[in-house]
Amino acid sequence: MGKTNQGRFFEDYHVGDVLIHAVPRTVGQGERALYHALYPARHALYSSDSFAQGCGLAASPLDDMIAFHTVFGKTVPDVSLNAVANLGYAEGRWLAPVWPGDTLTSQSEVIGVKQNSNGKTGVVWVRTTGRNQHGVAVLDYVRWVMVRKGDVDAPAPEKVVPELASVVGPDTLVVPEGLSFDTYDFALAGEPHRLRDYSIGEQIDHVDGVTIEEAEHMMATRLWQNTAKVHFDTSARPDGSRLIYGGHVISMARALSFNGLANAQMVVGLNAGAHANPCLAGDTIRAWSEVLDTAETSAPGVGAIRLRLVATRGGAAFGLRGDDGKYLPDVLLDLDYWALIPE
Repeated sequence: MGKTNQGRFFEDYHVGDVLIHAVPRTVGQGERALYHALYPARHALYSSDSFAQGCGLAASPLDDMIAFHTVFGKTVPDVSLNAVANLGYAEGRWLAPVWPGDTLTSQSEVIGVKQNSNGKTGVVWVRTTGRNQHGVAVLDYVRWVMVRKGDVDAPAPEKVVPELASVVGPDTLVVPEGLSFDTYDFALAGEPHRLRDYSIGEQIDHVDGVTIEEAEHMMATRLWQNTAKVHFDTSARPDGSRLIYGGHVISMARALSFNGLANAQMVVGLNAGAHANPCLAGDTIRAWSEVLDTAETSAPGVGAIRLRLVATRGGAAFGLRGDDGKYLPDVLLDLDYWALIPE
């Protein structure tokens, strides 16, 4: 047992620890093909070199969520192998496109720890940065997870809860170099709606649904090298089920949002996120969005739209919380993000 990795437990984390995550991952067109096979992803910028070139880029980059899943997956053995749940996200920014052939690595810094009152678990906050083979940061975000204690008698650490911004400032969003929507082809993109066609407070029912299958979920977690036990091992959960990876739900909901938000092309900021209830194989995911804000960028014809994306287990559109303030039982995901869209 001395050579195997049992994963870190709550008492193994200390504020200031820097975690270098194995193993570097070179991503390419295979990841794009598998991503589009797993999710009904149709955003034109990530589907067509010629469309991306018409928007000022050299070619079509890999989907923003491919970057997220790959960087996230690297962190699992060091951050969430013994996690009870992934609790939230904040201060996420996509900093540079990921191109086919790029090699991604991940590094995290522990920025907060807090033992729970039951003495058996605690919350760990980490800031993770993904970089390409040139050392250029492509993604940066904070997440916090609830982690089991390995030794329930281990003393509680001094509580450190980081102060996190509730929203990524639109002036800090990074627009890929050269991106322009001045000659954007709305016909090829699939919908005519510009930023000015959306109003703050508007809600959009994305209509379609996809039933989650065990085989596809398992393929996704292996593709992103996510080794969290709750996704693979039926003995890791009391009910004997395998928990669907939360990122699988994110990508499914983002893909479903194409119907009504086809021109919200690039995700560039992650303000907040919560996996409200567990998702299991057999659940049918549906999605709706709410427009929270809009902003200008310095790029020609490029605006930013802030969206709340909600995934449900077949629940009624636009339902989110009950009278008690808690998420409704059918709500799976509540994600707050910025996307780039033609003005």
